[in-house]
Amino acid sequence: MTTTERTRTYWLEHAWLGTHVEPGVAVDVGADGRIAAVRTDVPAPPPGAEILRGLTLPGLANAHSHAFHRALRGTVQVGSGTFWTWREVMYSVADRLTPETYLDLARAVYAEMALAGITTVGEFHYVHHAPGGTAYADPNAMGEALIQAAADAGVRITLLDACYLSSGFGQPPDTHQLRFSDGTADAWAQRCSVLEERDHARIGAAVHSVRAVPADQLATVARWAEERRAPLHVHLSEQTAENDACHAAHGCTPTRLLADHGVLGPRTTGVHNTHLTDEDIALLGGSRTGTCMCPTTERDLADGIGPAAALQQAGSPLSLGSDSHAVVDLLEEARAMELNERLRTRTRGHWTAAALLRAASADGHAALGWDDAGTIEPGARADLATVALDSVRTAGPLPRLGAETAVFAATAADVRHTVVGGRHVVRDGAHTLVPDVPRALARAVAALRA
Repeated sequence: MTTTERTRTYWLEHAWLGTHVEPGVAVDVGADGRIAAVRTDVPAPPPGAEILRGLTLPGLANAHSHAFHRALRGTVQVGSGTFWTWREVMYSVADRLTPETYLDLARAVYAEMALAGITTVGEFHYVHHAPGGTAYADPNAMGEALIQAAADAGVRITLLDACYLSSGFGQPPDTHQLRFSDGTADAWAQRCSVLEERDHARIGAAVHSVRAVPADQLATVARWAEERRAPLHVHLSEQTAENDACHAAHGCTPTRLLADHGVLGPRTTGVHNTHLTDEDIALLGGSRTGTCMCPTTERDLADGIGPAAALQQAGSPLSLGSDSHAVVDLLEEARAMELNERLRTRTRGHWTAAALLRAASADGHAALGWDDAGTIEPGARADLATVALDSVRTAGPLPRLGAETAVFAATAADVRHTVVGGRHVVRDGAHTLVPDVPRALARAVAALRA
């Protein structure tokens, strides 16, 4: 196959093909943005091919994002505190968001993700209405801004529209949370049903947390997702205080409460899953409920280290997210999951580099409803991320150890190319759609401080 107006070829100097690194790989991409063929033993670029020097991975999936939290970077790191004190600062930023400012910020944040090799983002979205809870003329104006931002930045998105109804067990939403709430799960479902999927966007659901959705309304959210065969995500056991409050209100753990109301299952992903009992782990693994670990946020907020290895052994697939965007770097999230487990157990080697890359790519995409992405093989979406092997961090190791180099040495700064659906979104470290991403970020964040 030669490159034409309807097809193109990428030549990968080195490619991680799921189990090993292969030198000299040609990837032919059809007009539909999918991989038509993968040809190995191609020592030189074919005529007309686009050349990706370095190690090319499948595009990465950021399975848990709150785009507006990017405006907190550098601010919430001042002083001390807990998740709960951090949350007050977060609310102050959420109060200033409008559809217009959120579009500008999210576009820049998603462009930052593309620069980090991320080709799909799962946006856990709960800022739905105007301050005070008044609906915009378009009740989904904020969600539509996020979908448009992803298109502008050249990445795919799963909008995980979150049901958020209460400030705690039996407590109404506080002043800040009024703009998060639709009043009831039925009203939430009615609003979500208007959202439409697009080529680059899928619509999923989220239970913000067991403290934010009353137990008698959990099934409504689960049923909405089940009827649409959509992904369903939930913040789960992120803090011990939430577990204690759940025990006081319901006499059980949050995981048991979700299980009893039909929330767990193979299309559900628990985010964080930090403070779990042995029974919780068995419930999550036995139901094939996924686990999204967000190590850079979990350590930034001093939340703790979740039992990722035990969860995976029990049957819970692992994915990764950058959550509050203390940094945007899926390679760091993968590395941190392994290194956290080493600190917790004082033993090494809980996951291979290949397993960590799968969590950051194929399994992350599956958690977001994109089962046909995250691999370099015929029929998959042509999403690629190329890591330089000649930077100060990556120079030296043999190319056949590229997977280990990517996971344990490289950073997002080493990503040189990002291809989404066959389109070159990042070329030689520069975004092709959003000029000057740092300046776009600075302006968008400054607008929320005005």
